[in-house]
Amino acid sequence: MSLFGNGLDAAVHKAFTRPVPKSAPAQMRYLVRQMQGTKAVAQMLRISQRTVERYVKNQIRKPRPDLAARLEREVKKRWQPQIRARARRRAATSDGIVIDTRARIGYTAPIGTTDEDRIRHLTVALPPRYAARLFDAQEQGASEQQLRKITAEGLKEVYFQDDGRRAGQLEEVRFTDIEHLEFDL
Repeated sequence: MSLFGNGLDAAVHKAFTRPVPKSAPAQMRYLVRQMQGTKAVAQMLRISQRTVERYVKNQIRKPRPDLAARLEREVKKRWQPQIRARARRRAATSDGIVIDTRARIGYTAPIGTTDEDRIRHLTVALPPRYAARLFDAQEQGASEQQLRKITAEGLKEVYFQDDGRRAGQLEEVRFTDIEHLEFDL
C-alpha cells in the first residue's frame, strides 16, 4: 500500500477504543468469528484449514514472519468497523484532518514570484471536504499519485492561499520528495 493510504489508515486506527488482539491465536479466533469459519480464513491467509484450527486451539502460537504480517494486517482491516466509520464520517463532515509533513513543496505561479521548490515542514489542518475526498478516493482504490494530488490541492488552498485571502494566481502545488507524512483526525 502507499504512504498516503497507510497514513490515513494509521490516523483512523488512533480512534480505536479497544486494543487489537496481539497474540496469533487471539487474532486467528477473531478472524474465524468475523469470517464465520476456518475455511474462509485459511483461503484468505493462504494456509491450510488444519493450521487455522491449530491456531484456534492454541496448539500453535508463533507464526512465520510473513504469516504474522498477513494476520495482523487482516485483523486491523476488520477491527472495530463502526468506530472506523464514525471517525471517517466525523473527519469528513465536521473536524477535518491534520497533515504533518516534511517534503519538497513548491508551486507554479506567474513570472516574478519565488516559486522554487524547497524542503518545508508543515502541520496544516485541512478542511472536512479534503478529508472526505481523501477517504472517498482511498475507498475507491485511488493510487498514491491521486491521494498526493488531493493533499497538494488542500495545501494550496489552506497554506499557500490562506483560504482565498492571498496568492490567488497560484496554479499548481508540487508536493514531492516526502521525508515524513502523518495524518491525524
